[in-house]
Amino acid sequence: MTKQFLNSEGAFIVYDDAKVSQFNPRWFEPEAWPDAERTAGKAGGRGAVIFISPPETPPAESQWVLRHYYRGGLPGKIIDDRFVWTGPEGTRSWREWQLLAMIHAQGLPAPAPVAARYVRHGLFYTADLITERLPDVLPLSTRLTETPLSAVLWQSVGECIAQFHGAGFFHADLNAHNLQIGSKDKLYLLDWDRGEQREPGGWAKNNLARLQRSLEKIKRQQGAHFGPADWANLESGYAAAMSAHR
Repeated sequence: MTKQFLNSEGAFIVYDDAKVSQFNPRWFEPEAWPDAERTAGKAGGRGAVIFISPPETPPAESQWVLRHYYRGGLPGKIIDDRFVWTGPEGTRSWREWQLLAMIHAQGLPAPAPVAARYVRHGLFYTADLITERLPDVLPLSTRLTETPLSAVLWQSVGECIAQFHGAGFFHADLNAHNLQIGSKDKLYLLDWDRGEQREPGGWAKNNLARLQRSLEKIKRQQGAHFGPADWANLESGYAAAMSAHR
């Protein structure tokens, strides 16, 4: 169940009223959470998030993640957090909200969407997203710099990716940072900005190649525990899960 509304500043907001009975637009503002835990992100704030406690839930039970969308690359040095307006359905927050809702409807391991907002500024817009925080997770990239993964866990990584690919979900930035390992080695995939649902095709193979480049990069730069046998185990788990899906 979702609710949608335009607030007094002309911003469009969609939220899940099963997670919060009445949404306050101020919750999208970092200033509303002075005591919240913050991550640094990259230069210019890209990738930074704020971990906040849901107003209607005891802090120990769950948390939300508030993320403001920033541009990357050279355009990000010029207009930072503004994107060209092409209509409501083209906004990044609306698209990621919709995609996460579809992903969760299929029971796949990704963050649950809580609320999304876009604010139009003439020819441009800004955007924000709130999701549920994944419990006790560590990025695969971090885990690999600390200790090697077992063959079984590498196979589980491949199986996790295959769950999404088998359902047609394309991740625009499949890398070792967005794959997260939780308690009992449960795998999750987060950051679905610019992702989409696609028909079967060569994109899945290219998606895996992107992940392999990411793993090789953190091995080269940070000494991560990763080698040919690990990738072979990942591919084995992926192939088995894709075969079962068919």
